[in-house]
Amino acid sequence: MSDFLWVEKYRPKRISDCILTASLQETFTSFLKQKEIPNLLLSGTAGTGKTTVARALCEELGADYIIINGSDEGRQIDTLRHKIKNFASTVSLTEDANHKVVIIDEADYMNADSVQPALRNFIETFYKNCRFIFTCNYVNKIIPALHSRCTVIDFAIKNGQRVKTATAFMERLEGVLKEENVEFEKKVLGELIQKFYPDFRRTINELQRYSVRGKIDSGILFSLSEANTKGLMISLKDKKFNDMRKWVVQNLDKEAAFLFKTIYEVLYTALDSKSIPQAILILAGYQYKSAFVADQEINMVACLTEIMASCKFK
Repeated sequence: MSDFLWVEKYRPKRISDCILTASLQETFTSFLKQKEIPNLLLSGTAGTGKTTVARALCEELGADYIIINGSDEGRQIDTLRHKIKNFASTVSLTEDANHKVVIIDEADYMNADSVQPALRNFIETFYKNCRFIFTCNYVNKIIPALHSRCTVIDFAIKNGQRVKTATAFMERLEGVLKEENVEFEKKVLGELIQKFYPDFRRTINELQRYSVRGKIDSGILFSLSEANTKGLMISLKDKKFNDMRKWVVQNLDKEAAFLFKTIYEVLYTALDSKSIPQAILILAGYQYKSAFVADQEINMVACLTEIMASCKFK
């Protein structure tokens, strides 16, 4: 299955192969030179390479490591305690690294009142044998006690670094498409990157999705465009709840962040100017919730219902 998914097949295994800003490359390379890593808290938006970097560090250091998904098994404190204790208590199978590593992905999904405080204790209990790497999208959802025990590294890409990282990603994707024997138009590939930047994972997934046509050309841009948002705006304006809900269901295959951005961009032309600030606040609130809710459909329908009821359309 991993060979089928491009995001896994072409996942970088070395820090030097990861698409990072110069400062991040320097930071992680310094850990490799020292042959040691501190406890790390890697923060940043989805798809920017946090988990890939964590795995690459372990691979290059020759460290035994496990990955625990904070949004799944990491929610259960007993499961977490059992898994970490069993891993940390056993002898390492490699002699290359000084410590084992526990990677906890999406740590911001873990309960801040029970699970995260327990992790603080795990860090102290197993410090001689283990290091911990946490990844998160929302660093403010991580309790101060974990912050203080980790080196916090922000994966945010500043405006001055966007062109360089996007260009590097463009070159990487061209290589993937050539390897997979998929024809492509560079202009279309550039628009795809711009659409989802800086979510590299989403970009690769979308690229693989549309590659089944055998070619990446302007034909996919219609699928990526907001062509059907015009109908959504009409549904909201006319307060046609069923039509709005149908639009949500039809677009559930797209990631929540993409849908919120799509709606955000089209609202400027659909709403009365006095209603735009209110609509943006509504969108921001529900987009934040989308990282934690169990049902994305309900969350999106609730968001659009509030816009429908509260905002004035042109």
